[in-house]
Amino acid sequence: MTTGTPSLRAKARPADRIFAGSTIVAGSLILAALAAVAVFLVAQSIPALVADPAELKGSPSSFWAYVGPLAFGTVWAALLALIMALPLSLGIALFISHYAPRRVAQGLGYVIDLLAAVPSVVFGLWGIKVLAPAVTPLYGWLVDNLGWIPLFAPPVSGTGRTILTVAIVLAVMIIPIITAITREVFLQTPVLHEEAALALGATRWEMIQMAVLPFGRPGIISAAMLGLGRALGETMVVAMVLSPAALITIVLTGSQNPSTIAGNIALNFPEAHGVGVNALIATGLILFVITLVINSIARFVINRRKAFSGAN
Repeated sequence: MTTGTPSLRAKARPADRIFAGSTIVAGSLILAALAAVAVFLVAQSIPALVADPAELKGSPSSFWAYVGPLAFGTVWAALLALIMALPLSLGIALFISHYAPRRVAQGLGYVIDLLAAVPSVVFGLWGIKVLAPAVTPLYGWLVDNLGWIPLFAPPVSGTGRTILTVAIVLAVMIIPIITAITREVFLQTPVLHEEAALALGATRWEMIQMAVLPFGRPGIISAAMLGLGRALGETMVVAMVLSPAALITIVLTGSQNPSTIAGNIALNFPEAHGVGVNALIATGLILFVITLVINSIARFVINRRKAFSGAN
C-alpha cells in the first residue's frame, strides 16, 4: 500500500506571511529613509561646493578650508570622549555583571539607565556652570607643569570652556549607553565557559580575561561605536560649553578650540541665508559620511570577530 509522502515544507500560515511582509516593508523603509536623507544632503550641498569662497562665512580659501577645522573638531572631541568613557563603562559593566551583589547591581543598573535619559541640555548646563569653573585650576596646573607637552601648551583658558571640558561632558553622556550594552553582553557569556575557567584554577579576574571579554568583544565594539556616534552628533553641549574658533589644534586647555560640525550648524543656522544655508547642509553631509565610515569600519571589525560565540 502506497502512502502519500508528507510535504517537507509546511505551508506558510497567513499570519506568518503577514509578519514576513511587514518586516520586509519595515527594513525597506529604513533603507529608503537613509537614501532620501543622502539625496537631500547631496542635492542641497552642491551650491555650496561650487560657490565662490567669498560667500562663505569667514571667507575661507575654499569650502574644504571651511569644513576642515569643523571635521577635525568633531572627530577630536568624540575620540577624546570615547577614550575617557570606554574604560569606565567596561569597569562599571563588569562590576554590575560579575562583582556587585544582586541588589546593588539592580539598583546601579537603574541609575545607569536613568542617566541615559537625561536631556543633553542639562549636561550642557552642568558643563558650563559647574564643570568648567571647577577644572580651570586643574588646567592651569597642567599648563604650568606639563606645558612642554603639545596637548597642554600655553596659554591656558581662563574660563575652562575648552575642547577637553566638552570631551568630559560627552564622556559622561555616553557612559550610560556603552555601560548598558556591555552589561547585557557580559551577562550573556555562557556559564559553562566561566565555570570551566574557574574549575581550572583561574581567579575571577582571570576568568573574565579568558571567557567574558573575548566573548563580549563584538558587543564592546558595537557599544563603543554607538557611544561614538552619539558624541559625533551631539549639538547642545558643544554649542553651550565650547568657545569655538576656525582652526585645527590639538591643545586641550587653550582658549581657542576647534568647533564641531553639529555645534557649528546649531549656532549659525538661525542667521544663515542663501549659500550659507547650503554650506551648513554640506557640513552636515560631511558629518553623515564620517559617521557612515566609522560604522562601516566597526561592522567590518565585528564581522571578523563573530566566529567566537557561545557555540564554539
